[in-house]
Amino acid sequence: MVGFYKKTIKDVPVAGKTVLLRADYNVPLEEDGTIGDDFRIMSSIPTINYLLEQRCKIVIISHLGRPKGKDTAYSLKAVAERLEDYVKPEVVFVRDCIGDIAKMGVKKSPRGSIVLLENLRFHAEEESNDMAFAEQVAKASGASYFVQDGFGIVHRAHASTDAITMCLPGVGGLLLEKEFVAISSVMKDPKHPLIAVLGGAKVADKIGIIEKLEPIAEKILIGGAMANTFLHARGVDVGTSKCETNQVDEVKQIYQIALKKVGKDAIDGFLQLPVDVAVATSPDAKSPRKSVPIRQIPKDTMALDIGDETIERFVRDIEKAKTVIWNGTLGFAEHEKFAHGSARIALALATHPNVVSVIGGGDTADFVLNWDSKNGASFSHVSTGGGASLELMSGKKLPGIESLLDAR
Repeated sequence: MVGFYKKTIKDVPVAGKTVLLRADYNVPLEEDGTIGDDFRIMSSIPTINYLLEQRCKIVIISHLGRPKGKDTAYSLKAVAERLEDYVKPEVVFVRDCIGDIAKMGVKKSPRGSIVLLENLRFHAEEESNDMAFAEQVAKASGASYFVQDGFGIVHRAHASTDAITMCLPGVGGLLLEKEFVAISSVMKDPKHPLIAVLGGAKVADKIGIIEKLEPIAEKILIGGAMANTFLHARGVDVGTSKCETNQVDEVKQIYQIALKKVGKDAIDGFLQLPVDVAVATSPDAKSPRKSVPIRQIPKDTMALDIGDETIERFVRDIEKAKTVIWNGTLGFAEHEKFAHGSARIALALATHPNVVSVIGGGDTADFVLNWDSKNGASFSHVSTGGGASLELMSGKKLPGIESLLDAR
């Protein structure tokens, strides 16, 4: 088990203090503005409860979406209301994160209370890592410590992840520590056999993780639109499928690394591509799903999921694994008929609890949370961070973690 190398809320004297908590409440919103999935809110509760037990005043900051200036459609007010479903004290919502409004909202709240400040991204200075903006946030909070618990944003050097630690001593929250330990442990000390399931659209996003996985994994199973690019690089006509034709050299580089590990005879068993795919003329609901061998993809169709035979092959490999890392859906999973591959992978993991399963954030996490009636509990770890989990698996340093106080 890999340890966390930064101080956490359990390593500093937070009792009775005001703390500034950076959460990741960038939750999906429905068309009517309601919250579609509150997994990230629920994931922050252990840290909040610990701080409440320490009689802290908790001032929470977060972002939501990509607003251009102050846009009430991206207000965190709905998050404050949902957060109240999971905590005992009333959540005080303050309609700014800097200035007198924020300062007075915090000041009027007693010890043991929770204050949620308005969307950080209503201010352009947040994403530019502006020190003056970070100082304003810190001053308005009146906090003694900064607690980083927004794993989904720690790969970004923003004012609330980086500059803020120049204003207040920064430590990790319980979610941040849990994410780091779970993901780092499967990359550095996995139980074998280790199977990686990689999907999604862009090869470029996965190059780093593939290079890290190739020396330690027994097999890498490739699906999603990314598989189309691999198939194209191997000379397969993928019809009208989404395909990154400019990534052929990168795919060849991945194969060269794999060849050094397993040799030419074993390469196709190690880097497994689909043997068949589910095709349709378009992903819309009227277009029927049809599984065809990869060499028989009609020119007027696109591959939108792995095929039936590939699903069975992937599932058999997963059932023999001790550790499975899954990052990226295996098809156009927004449509149920092209989510067969992703659903069968989820089912194989959920019904084999002896397999350590780590699910990357982003679209993969969204899919399994919607699929799983236990809200993610069917898996060992479902990450709250898409880009952050990818970068951590790839061995990159994350600015929002590096800026915290060292444990030693």
